[in-house]
This record gives sequence, C-alpha cells and structure tokens, in this order.
Amino acid sequence: MGSYVAAIDQGTTSTRCVLVDRRGAISSIAQREHRQIYPRPGWVEHDPVEIRQNVDAVVREAIDRIGASVSDIAAVGVTNQRETTVLWSRSTGQPVANAIVWQDLRTADLCRRIGGDAGPDRFRARTGLPLATYFSGPKIRWLLDEHRELRELAQAGDLAFGTMDTWVAWNLTGEHVTDVTNASRTLLFDLETLDWDDALLAAMHIPRSILPRVVASSGPIGIARDPLAGVPFTGILGDQQAALFGQACFEPGNAKNTYGTGCFLLMNTGNQVVRSENGLLTTVAYQLAGEPPTYALEGSIAIAGAGVQWLRDNLRMIDSADEITGLALEVEDNGGVYFVPAFSGLFAPWWRDDARGIIAGLTRFANRGHLARAVLESTAFQSRDVLEAMEADSGVELTELKVDGGMVVNDILMQFQADMLDVNVVRPKTSETTVVGAAYAAGLAVGFWAGLDELAAHWEVDRTFAPKMDPADRARRYGEWRKAVERSMGWVE
Repeated sequence: MGSYVAAIDQGTTSTRCVLVDRRGAISSIAQREHRQIYPRPGWVEHDPVEIRQNVDAVVREAIDRIGASVSDIAAVGVTNQRETTVLWSRSTGQPVANAIVWQDLRTADLCRRIGGDAGPDRFRARTGLPLATYFSGPKIRWLLDEHRELRELAQAGDLAFGTMDTWVAWNLTGEHVTDVTNASRTLLFDLETLDWDDALLAAMHIPRSILPRVVASSGPIGIARDPLAGVPFTGILGDQQAALFGQACFEPGNAKNTYGTGCFLLMNTGNQVVRSENGLLTTVAYQLAGEPPTYALEGSIAIAGAGVQWLRDNLRMIDSADEITGLALEVEDNGGVYFVPAFSGLFAPWWRDDARGIIAGLTRFANRGHLARAVLESTAFQSRDVLEAMEADSGVELTELKVDGGMVVNDILMQFQADMLDVNVVRPKTSETTVVGAAYAAGLAVGFWAGLDELAAHWEVDRTFAPKMDPADRARRYGEWRKAVERSMGWVE
C-alpha cells in the first residue's frame, strides 16, 4: 500500500490537493485560485473547465513537490464547495454553461413561485432544508427553464448534473456519482430513504435521468485515470461535513465551526434525523460504506472570510487578508460600528433573501480600524445566532466549540468568538481539517487507517480561547448586533 492518501479540495475560491501521511499530517500541498464571475448583481459563476484544469495541475504539483509518484498514493478522495451546480453533455464531457455558485441569488423569485402557499418550508419535512437560493435544485430548474435546448438534451439522455464533487469525479474516473452529504443539499433528496425523491423531482420539474448515482461518503467508488491512474477513488464529502469528519466529531453533540469564505457550524446528531424548529438545516454528516448514516444540524452563514475579501478587493482598505489583524489592533473595540454582511441575503437562522449588507452605528469617531474590527466581529455574532438556534433544536448546551478554516489563525476573532459565545473555542494544530477529512474518508475505505478511533487519536489542540468578556458588555454588544440585523431586512422588495 502507498505512503499517502491524496485529497482534492475543490473550494469556492481555489482548488487544492494535499497528500496526507499515516499520522494524519499534511506532507505536500498545492493550490490554485480560479476566477469569480459576476455577470449581474447577485449572480456568481465559475468556469468548470478552468476548475477541471486546476484539479489536474494541483494533483501533479502536490506529487512532484515531494518527489513522490502515483504508486505512492493509496487512495484519493474529494471534498467540495457544496450546492454549486454544473450541467454538462455526457457525450462530449463539456459543460453547457458556467457553474452557478452556492452564493448566487438569481433563483429568488423562482423559489417563491415553487414554494407557493406552503412557502419556504414546502419540502423541509423530506429534505431538512428550506426552499432557498442556496441549494442546487432551483439552480437546475433555472438552467432548464432559461435554456430550452438543455431540456432537449436531458430528454435525449445526454445531460448530466452534478455539484463540484460530481464534476471532479466524472473527469477523474468517468463515474457519474455523488455522495449522501452532497445529495442532501439539493432539495431533491429524501433524508430517510437516502435516495432521489420522485415527488420532489416532479415539483421541481427536474428529470431523474440527469442525476448522479448516490454512494456512501467512504467506500469503493471507482478507479482514477490520469493524473492518478490506477488509484482507488474512495471518498467524497461536502466541505463542511469533511471538516466535521476531520475534527473527529464522531459522537452526538460534538460540534465544529469552519471559518472560510462562509461560516458553517455543524453538530453531530448521531443516527437520528433531528428536525429544526429554529431555522437550521438538517443534513447528512457522513456515511461509511455498509453502515447507517450519521446526521447533523447545520447553521450556514454566507459571508465570513468573504467580508475580509470585500475590504481587500472592493474597498482596497488592505492589500492582503492578513493585514486586517493589524488594522483591527489600531482600536480597542468596534467603536459602536456593526457590519451585517448580507451580500447574498441572510442565511441561517433567518433565511431572508430580501436582506442586504449594511454598516450601522457610524459616527465621526469611526475609522478604518473600527470597520475592520466590525467585519471580523460580524462572523462571531452570526455564529452566536446559529449556536443559540442549535442549542434550542438539539437540547444540548455546548461547553466547547472546535474551530477550523483559514480565519482561525486570527487570534482577535477567536478570542471575540469565545467571548461572544461564553464557551471555550478550541483550535486544533491542523487547521486544514476539511481536506484532511476527505483524506480520512478515502483512507478508511482502503484500510490505510484502521477506524475512527485511530483518526480521533490524530486530533491535537493548538490553543484554547477562554471567554473573558464581562456578561453585561456581552449582552449589550449582542443586543446592538441584533438591532443592526433587523435593519438589514426588507431591503429588497
């Protein structure tokens, strides 16, 4: 057996490949960004061909950087930005349109029409999801409605749909597959039967013929072709489920928060489907081949690190994302400034596509440092919104929160998160838990690791942030935040 497991992380802003050794450590990493395409306000697209080319490039680079060869790779897995939707021709293998990204808002009116009198909860009982622009089903319907030739392709059996895991798998193995975690984000998948639902497909006017085969998150899927020719392809996990897996959250009540482009808080709820009454999502956490699925409650936040990118790219207040720390340290607090990053509406627990981003509390006293701090704090405030809903749904009061993702290197944010939640925030030594989780899923399937206990033993603490804020100050700041959130709603008629 080889010395490494390869994991491909096809994310919202970039694609990476890592090689993970038996200790769960990253031995090599390669990364390439791809373009963000904004055809109209609220629309976000990616070029699937560019992403396919980047996948090939980063796989080769990761192997070459440590002088390894394909024979050193025991298995390969993939993790991906979820809900982003691509359609392609089966006969040519070429996409028929740009991919519609999970952040895209073009389906807002369509979602309202599909919901009808039942509203956004029309499909929640079966899918665990509200009817929202976030998910893949409305994106597919929009493409089929707007481009009649695509329905004709579907009727001829030549159209294929996939989220980005499916697109990567198709190009790497020739298999048209997705796993249960990604399927559970489409609004087309029944959480109980773990299969595409004909009634949901009929309501959404989507033909079953375009859908991929659904497989377990960890198990035999196919054999890779170039650039990993002959390597078993044995793992698929949506990115947030992969982070839960990589954080070794294998027991009910375990929770993690990932701070990336968006922010995603997941809690393992075991083998039971827990229905949310407080604006959260019920989703499949993972499934090992031959075993029952594990479920999770999820709070999805659209804008976290993307807010820092906005400061960099749109306002040009900083030249690189890491400069926000120095800017925030120029001031003692937010100076009464609150930033609600509802660029794509508000996700959990509000689900308001009529909201738009606002900056509230400005005075002549406010400066760049206050705005920088407000952008960082918005992620922590949104996470508290989600955690309160999660505790209400689950009946579990968290005593600590595991964190991961690119933003967790920011000690200001992590300390403020602990202060705002009033629980310990625990940062692991390996913050790249998403891509490591995908490697774990693939490696388990081929016996590279013996089981979940071995994976849990790899997890180590880097630093624990304990809450320090005065309770009255915490309550005041959170109250002002909620006031700002209310102001952001109803902006779009």
